[in-house]
Amino acid sequence: MSLHIGASVVIPEQDVLGIFDLDNTTSSRITRNFLAQAQQAGQVIPVGEDLPKSFLLCRDKGGKVKVYLSQLSTATLLKRMELGSLTI
Repeated sequence: MSLHIGASVVIPEQDVLGIFDLDNTTSSRITRNFLAQAQQAGQVIPVGEDLPKSFLLCRDKGGKVKVYLSQLSTATLLKRMELGSLTI
């Protein structure tokens, strides 16, 4: 199954390692450092132009880690995963 994460971006569900709320997780220094390092390594992919609400930690088939910044909430993304939705 595939997961639509916003702005016509679809990723395979099996690549998703975690879905995190930006407001809750960025209060942690560890998370802020992780996101800064991912940004410096070119692993952060913004999805859409709106203010992001969540980020998805993913690993593709080649083993590369990617961080997608999505304007969708974690609740919306989890609901789409539960429904197996490809709804755009």
